[in-house]
Order: sequence, then C-alpha cells, then structure tokens
Amino acid sequence: MKRSDIVKVDEQKSQIVKKVKFPLGVKLAIIIGLIVLISLGMVTFFNSYFSGRDVRRTAEASNLSVNSRSAKMAENEILRMRSSVFQLLDLMNATGNASIALARQAQIFFYERNADVASINILGTGDIENRNVNIPNEQFFIENEIESSLMQTFFAQNAETVIRSCNGETVAANPSPLFGVPAITIFFPYKENGLDQACAITFSLETISEVLGIDTMNTTFLINDSSDLLFHPDSERVLRGESMESHPLVSMMKSTVQSGLETKQVQFEDEVQVEEGKPSEKQKFLGAYSRIETGDIGVYTTVPLDYILGGVRATRRNNIYITLIVFFLSIIVILLFARLAISRHLRRLTNSADEIQNGNFAPTILSRLNTRRKDEIGVLNQATKNEIGFLNTFSKFTNKNVAKAIARNEIDFSPHLKDITIFFSDIRGFTAISDGFKQKFQENSPKEIIGFLNDYMGRMVECVTLSHGNIDKFEGDAVMAVWGILRDESLDFELLPDSDPNKKQLEERHKQHVREDAINAVRGTIAMRYALMKYNKDAEAFTKAHENEPLATYKPHIRIGCGLNTGRATCGIMGGQDKMEYTSIGDAVNFASRTESSNKPCGTDILITEDTYQLLRNDYIRTEDNNFTIPQENLANEIVVERIPVEFEVKGKGAQHFYGVVNMPGFSIEEFFRQGNKDFKADPDCIKAVGPTGPKTLNEVRNMLGIPIPDFEKVNLNEEENKIQVKQ
Repeated sequence: MKRSDIVKVDEQKSQIVKKVKFPLGVKLAIIIGLIVLISLGMVTFFNSYFSGRDVRRTAEASNLSVNSRSAKMAENEILRMRSSVFQLLDLMNATGNASIALARQAQIFFYERNADVASINILGTGDIENRNVNIPNEQFFIENEIESSLMQTFFAQNAETVIRSCNGETVAANPSPLFGVPAITIFFPYKENGLDQACAITFSLETISEVLGIDTMNTTFLINDSSDLLFHPDSERVLRGESMESHPLVSMMKSTVQSGLETKQVQFEDEVQVEEGKPSEKQKFLGAYSRIETGDIGVYTTVPLDYILGGVRATRRNNIYITLIVFFLSIIVILLFARLAISRHLRRLTNSADEIQNGNFAPTILSRLNTRRKDEIGVLNQATKNEIGFLNTFSKFTNKNVAKAIARNEIDFSPHLKDITIFFSDIRGFTAISDGFKQKFQENSPKEIIGFLNDYMGRMVECVTLSHGNIDKFEGDAVMAVWGILRDESLDFELLPDSDPNKKQLEERHKQHVREDAINAVRGTIAMRYALMKYNKDAEAFTKAHENEPLATYKPHIRIGCGLNTGRATCGIMGGQDKMEYTSIGDAVNFASRTESSNKPCGTDILITEDTYQLLRNDYIRTEDNNFTIPQENLANEIVVERIPVEFEVKGKGAQHFYGVVNMPGFSIEEFFRQGNKDFKADPDCIKAVGPTGPKTLNEVRNMLGIPIPDFEKVNLNEEENKIQVKQ
C-alpha cells in the first residue's frame, strides 16, 4: 500500500453510510409483495374480465329472450282478447233484434269470463258515427269508480286514432290518465255490413301484467307507434301518460328500424334517480326491442349493467380484499422471515464490522454468528469470522494500537513532530540466559526460549496496554513502547505570536496531555514491577513442577531495567511499500534507550530522565519546590523518586540527572489489572511491589528485587554512549 493510498483512508471512510436507509428485509418484502400483488391482481383482473364477459353474454341472451317472450305473450293476449270480443260481436250480430235478451246474456257471460275488459265499442266516422255501439262492463266501472261516460271523452280525444283504425290500422292508445287506473285501448279495424268501422277494446293492464310478469332484473314496457307509454311495471308512469319519445333506447331502436338494421339489442345510458332528493345519475343498461305487428306496439326490455355485473363486481371486490389480505400477510411473513433469518444476522455482521472499525478485533458478537447455516449468510458468517481472526492475529504481528487507530480513523499517517514519552526495557543477563537454554535443550532451545519470552512479554504488554500505551516493537528481549504517539494533536500553536490569547491556552492544554502521557507511562512501568514479581513466582512454580522430568523444562528468574524519557520525536509511517511501521525516531528516543541501559550501573529497575521528572515534579512528586505537597486530585498518581547521585552531561542539554522510581503509593494493583480482567485478584506475595505497601526508598526496591547497591564513585555512565559525560 502506498503512503498516498493510506492518506486517502479518511476520505474513503467518510463516504461510508452507516445508517441503513432501505433495509434488505424491507426491499425483499416490497419485491415479493409486489409479485404477489401483481400476480393476484392479474388473476383478479382476468377472472373479472372473463367472468364479466360471460355474465354479460348470458344477460344479453336472457334479456333478448325475455323481450321476445314478452312480445310474443303480449301479442297472444291481444289476439286472444280480439278473438273473444269478435266472437261476442258475431254472436250479437247473429241474434240481431230477435232476441235482445239473448244478446244481453251473452255480454254478461263474456264479462264474467273477462272481468278485466272495461268496454267494447264499435266506432265509425261521419254518418256512421251515429251508429256507434257501446258495450260497457258496468261492474268494472263501478269497482274502479269510473264514470262510463269517460269512454266517449277518451274517444273524442283520440278521434284521429279512430279514423286510422276505421281505415284499416290496428292502433293502441292509453286511456289510463283519464280513467285513473292502468288500462289500455286497442282499436281494431272492424267491417260490418260493408261499413269500415273500428272496434275499440279497453281492458285493464292486469292482464298484461300477468302475462309479462314482474321480473326483478329485467324491466319490460310497451309503447305505441306515437311513443306513448302503454305499460310499465311502474304504473304511475302509465297513469301520467308519459311519452317515451326521448328515451335513449326508444330513440336508438327507432333509428335502427329506419336504417333497416336488424339489431335488436344495444347498450345505452339513461338518467336514473338513485335516491330521493339527490341528483340523478347516469347508468348503463342493456336494452332489447321487439315489435308486435298487431297494433304496431313496441316491446322494450331493459336491464341495468350494474345489476348484471353486480355479482361479478362483488366477486372482484372480494378478490381485491383477498388480494390485499394475502399481500399484507405476505409482507408480514416476509418481514418476519427477513428479520429473523436475514436482517438479524446481517445486523450482527454489521455490528462485527463496526467493532472492527472501532478497533475491536475480537468482538464477542462473533460467538453469535451462525456458521452452520448452509446458505450465503452462513458462508458470509464464516468468512467474517475468518477475517476477524486474521485481523486479530495480524494486529498482533504489527502494532495492535496502531491497527485500532487506523480502523477508528484516529491517526494521521503523515510524519509529525510530537511530544511523547518513550519506554525501553531489557532483561538483565539475557545472553547468559539464552546460552543456558542452548546448553540444556540443544535443538529445542528456540522453542523453550520463545515460550519463556512470550510468557514474560505478554505480561509486560498487558501493562502497557492497560496504561493506554502503544507497543512499538520487540527487539530480542527488549521492548519499546510509546505513550502519546497516537494522540492527534497539532503543534501549530507554537507558531502563534506570544500576543495571541489562544496560544497560552493551547500550550497549557498540550502540556496537560503530555503530563497525562508521562504519568500513564510511569503507571504502566511500575505495574511491570508487580507483573515481573508475579512472573518470577510463577516461573519458580513452573520449574519446580517439571524438575523430575527427563529433560526438565524451566523458566528463569529474571530482572529487568526500564527507562522512560519525555521529549519531542518524529512520528509517522516509516519503511517501504513491502514493509511499513508506525514508529518514532529522534534524540528523545535514543535518550530513552540510553536511560534503560543506565539501570544496571545505577542499581535500579526504573529510571526516568530529567525531562520527565521536570514535567511531573510540581503536580505528582513531593519536592522542596512544592513544599512537599501535591494537589488532592493527584494523590492517586503520586510518584516517589530518588535522584541518582551521578551528574552527567547530555549533548545539547547540559548537566542532567536520572531519577529512580521508588513507588506510587496511591497505585491500586487490583484496580489497574481489573481493566482487562474483572476477576483479577492481586497475589499477596507480590503486592508489596507497588502501592500503599510498596517500597519507600530505592534501597528497599533493591533489596526487594535482589539488585546490588552500586558504588556510585565507580559508576561510569559514559561507557556506552559518548553523549553522556560523567563529571568528577
């Protein structure tokens, strides 16, 4: 990876959208829901379409059949009525004046059998008019409270119709408005003694109603050649003498008859009053037409399309409801499935990715990833586990804190000057220890040495990590660690003029951060003293447990030296494309290394430099300058040090002293280590290493760790580094 590529990490991460706007489960539910909706919708549509078409065809055939049947039955009834009346007339003519009583008896018998007939009238024109014959059904007029004289009034109103009938036409007329009861009059041509006359038969519509019947679906009505309504199920319309001239079906049928077309059924629209008091609405109807030759009567049968298709529409409506129910149920089932079988597992994967991004390369959520699944999610879970395992292992091979900082986007990869605290440690006499392993274990010595070093270094690394430090590298038995290297803090405030009010504030905040790093470094280092004592105790127990083995394994008792220095160093990525390392270089780093190596001649295990001492002395170390008092809030981090009585020259710094770290009286071993292990309990034999029961002088430290008290008159700190000059 190129350095320019590394610098782009921040830009790439800023483009990551963490919030899921359209969850996969919702998309899946929408897609499958739409498939269900479209499928059922198409089924509903085609079912409604074909069912509606079939029902309509059936209704059309039924309507046409009803119309034809009604026309035929109405015509038969009219012809029957004509035949009966003409027989009566023939009988009366045959008797003549010889037997008026016989003629009268014939009339009575006729009306008993034809009670719905109101009157029989023989009408003529001109000279014949005076010879008109009236044969009324007195009982009919009495029962219906009608004056028989109204017949003459009706004939007078329809004089033209009488003339047409006398001229050979059969014509129907509506006397209902005049009578106040539904009735119909049919004028038949009637020849008697060579005279052209009209026979007017008036009868109640009950006969027609019985013949046509009352159909709840189809409506049949009759009109004459003048479009006057003769019969309708709604008798009020007949009583009003309503004209059907403007009726859409009548208009359409008349036009088809005039054009010679034989189409007898059409679809039309008509205004219908659905509810009383509300405006009428247009509705679609099917209409059939037939013509009765006798009387030129039109027979019309209509049926509402809504009525015909009502069942289809109800079925379609029910299908739509079922479709919606199935749709929503499928959405619910899919969402539940997606939530339980997909989304929950994807969220776990997302959480694992977030944990990685936050620098946690061993998230506990990994245990909840189901790798037994045989689908893609199972494969993805296993791949995620493998990747996190690799990252966790890889971070240990490189630098775990740096890897975490990279994942969290908390690090600037460009080189920077930083004020940091550097730590070096080294095992005393490691060469002799290594030779001892080689002599005893021969070819197995690398394994034994590495096992011993891993045990020791694992304990040291824990102390660095818990004190917020960063392991920089291992060099053989030596450990390098840094505190503050990952802090993203600019030193640009130093370029501000002294008059800038922000400079002092920024400078003080920076110093506070550097002090925090230094105190953390001392805390982590002094925790190593306890960890080393615990290691030595465990090593002794390990050695004793294996002493009777043929090739007894062991872990050596060791002492270490630790050096701390606070100063400015160059920090950043160093190396090439094939190997990179985030580290620090500079005089401050070299000085920390030399400080560690000075532990042996100084008879100490922990040394800090003059720079670190000066940084901490006022707030954390009791001195004459602070009247041997420190702020109450800093008591937990109090440091006890002793100055090494050897003055030396540091190149570029002048006369300097090292300071041996004696103790941190307020340090709690259990509180420190419980940051990583909540069940940690301090070893009672090692708790004297640090804290309230810890040493109070350097000599106590030396006696506790088995370090000889040096003769400082013979100490030469210049043996390993020309930068340090001992002043005699």
